[in-house]
Amino acid sequence: MSVKTLHDLPNELYFCTFTCTNWLPLFEDTKTYDQVYEWFTIANDKNFRTCAFVIMPNHLHFIMATPYKNAKLNTLVSNGKRFLAYDIVNRLKNSGNDYLLKQLANEVTPSDSKRGKLHQVFKSSFDGRRIIDEKMLFQKIEYIHHNPVRGKWRLVSDFVLYEHSSAAFYELGKPCQFPITHYAEILHGR
Repeated sequence: MSVKTLHDLPNELYFCTFTCTNWLPLFEDTKTYDQVYEWFTIANDKNFRTCAFVIMPNHLHFIMATPYKNAKLNTLVSNGKRFLAYDIVNRLKNSGNDYLLKQLANEVTPSDSKRGKLHQVFKSSFDGRRIIDEKMLFQKIEYIHHNPVRGKWRLVSDFVLYEHSSAAFYELGKPCQFPITHYAEILHGR
């Protein structure tokens, strides 16, 4: 039985990750990056602040600051995953990718199937860790920004060149595709 950890502390920073089912590269296969940016914009409208992110082909890392009240990060992420899942499934249907749709359908548990769920797009939980100090924050930002050039990925030659990351925002001063908040504004009010 899984244990659900609530991430509802107000005015905190969290390092979060969620992953596509079976590590399938669904963000890349469906080019759903635009919808992730839309979800970050929706989060911003609810007073959550994205401070760093990387959208990898099969998972997403981000650092998010919770608002002063109504800091229900679990609800925000759950709704975001649902929002993204519907769009991914629709894009797979529109492109005629029956193979991936069948894989996602095969991952639905019997109990979820009884409730009408047709596809399991993401792993059912997400990882959320409260950032306890600046050292941890900087370590997580470095991890996020270097993810596209680590291990098997090698998506670009230089991490600042990966377009679905906040690395260029911090390293080159380039704007992001949605309202991002510099971590200094959260930590120091500037």
